[in-house]
Amino acid sequence: MTVRYEPAIDLAQTTAIDVHVHIEVDAHGHASLPPDLVEAAAAYFSADIGRPDLDAIADHYRARRMAAVVFTVDSETNLGHPPLSNEEIAQGAARNNDVLIPFASVDPNREDAVPRAHRLIDEHGVRGFKFHPTVQGFDPSDERFFPLYEVLEDAGVVALFHTGQTGIGAGMPGGRGLRLALSNPMLLDEVAARFGRLQIIMAHPSVPWQDEALSVATHKHNTWIDLSGWSPKYFPESLVRAANSYLTRRILFGSDFPLLTPDRWLRDVERTSLKQEVMPGILKDNAARLLGLAAEDGAHAQQ
Repeated sequence: MTVRYEPAIDLAQTTAIDVHVHIEVDAHGHASLPPDLVEAAAAYFSADIGRPDLDAIADHYRARRMAAVVFTVDSETNLGHPPLSNEEIAQGAARNNDVLIPFASVDPNREDAVPRAHRLIDEHGVRGFKFHPTVQGFDPSDERFFPLYEVLEDAGVVALFHTGQTGIGAGMPGGRGLRLALSNPMLLDEVAARFGRLQIIMAHPSVPWQDEALSVATHKHNTWIDLSGWSPKYFPESLVRAANSYLTRRILFGSDFPLLTPDRWLRDVERTSLKQEVMPGILKDNAARLLGLAAEDGAHAQQ
């Protein structure tokens, strides 16, 4: 029996919402990436990367009184590796709806991407979709993918795009054929312009294109930036300045768990010049508005 996800998150008791948490392995032990990429990523990050399953992730965040947006990446066309099940992730989030919020991932190169997205929204209640242009091998500004964005816009769900460089494929011959340029945030300017009601998260400090990401976010108020994937002590100064001032209400806390833990993120953010007064918005309030967990306060809508 399919249980449609509905959130049961107590915002008053929640300290933070992590908008960027990867499900790397399912309950059957199937990994989201092929073995060679998993091995290369472990070498790149100089660690044996732990890969807890969904229920373990829920326990991890519940113990910290945090909520988490969880997802996988469906890159079967480009990598030739079967993805984790979006349906199982949505069901797991429904089982842990006090702390988890499910996003789905649909390979844009699949012929059935649009009906898949429809089904995941209508039948499973997913609240957004994760895209990784470099790993999935697609140009997000290509009009071939616009029907997919239209589905997301009409449903009022979020589109989260990886931006900037990636550790996936790093150090492998030719980066295993993965193309960094596909994750330039300027490619999302076309998407944000054509789909003005679609809320778009540009994930990570967009190194080496941070200025491009800030430019898009300044001009297109349906775009947001999450601070995942990098220890805060390495954030570009221009990003910190924007988070402290003109983009304060569209900056989001994200860790990139399990590659970076929320504990380390919170510890390292103390070593930055992010102002204390902007942290409640970054850690929780902005994401709560974006994800429909809290009412929009009219005067500041999508600033």
